Amino acid sequence: MGIAIKLSDDLVKDVSAYATMFHRSVPKQIEFWIKVGKAAEENPDLPYNFIKGTLMALEEVKRGEFEEYNPDSL
Repeated sequence: MGIAIKLSDDLVKDVSAYATMFHRSVPKQIEFWIKVGKAAEENPDLPYNFIKGTLMALEEVKRGEFEEYNPDSL
C-alpha cells in the first residue's frame, strides 16, 4: 500500500542526486536508504559497506543475476 508523504526540498534534492548516480528513481532511492537504515538499526555491529553489499546481493539473487558457487571450478 502506498501513501503520500511530504519531504523537505533539501532532502529531495539530495535523493535526486543519488538516484541519478545509481540509476534509480527517487522513490526507489528512498526505499533503498530506508532498507539500509533499518538493517543498520537492527544490526548495529555491522559496517555500512557490509549491509549495503548484502542488500545489493539479495537484489541480484531476486533478479536471477548470480552464479552458484562451485568449489571444484577453482
